[in-house]
Amino acid sequence: MLREKIGIYLAYLMQMLIVVYAVYSVYTRDYFWAIWGFFALILTLTPLMLKRRFHVTLPWELNFLIVLSLYLSVSGNVQGWYYHFYPFYDKVAHLVSSITIAVLGFVAAVIMDRYTEIKMNRPLIVIFVIIFTMAIGSFWEITEFVSDNLFGTQLQVGLRDTMYDLIFDLAGGTIIGVLGDVYLKRMPKERFFSDFLN
Repeated sequence: MLREKIGIYLAYLMQMLIVVYAVYSVYTRDYFWAIWGFFALILTLTPLMLKRRFHVTLPWELNFLIVLSLYLSVSGNVQGWYYHFYPFYDKVAHLVSSITIAVLGFVAAVIMDRYTEIKMNRPLIVIFVIIFTMAIGSFWEITEFVSDNLFGTQLQVGLRDTMYDLIFDLAGGTIIGVLGDVYLKRMPKERFFSDFLN
């Protein structure tokens, strides 16, 4: 219970800092990161919107991961930590983001298995999580490439950096896929949904 409260309060703190960074970017006329900051804030509110509209309660750990990955992205770019602590900060932030996406992919796979005609056994869920993570990661790299060419940002350092990012996507997807398989092996899907749905 104490760990949950600490995690929730830390998530609130990071959300407030995202707002601060976004407002600061407006003040410095760095409108690209201002827009990204406010958009990231909206994304951090997704779990709350899911709870209110669909009565789906995501675990606080997943909510914390979502906020953390977006906070690392916003703060790293606004404060220049991606460059000051390169490549350590970049790779840690990317791994956290990959794990977050993989967890979301795992939850999506189990929900599809439950509520749609798409049925997945455990090995298929593992494959889906890995492919889902790689797909989102690849789309992110394309977005960085387009941003660099259209807006003059410097999100992509080079080919080696891009390939390492994709490798981290693969690692994050594989880790969560395997852990998710172990999780479902020990816990029935009905128990999984009883923890999510009110």
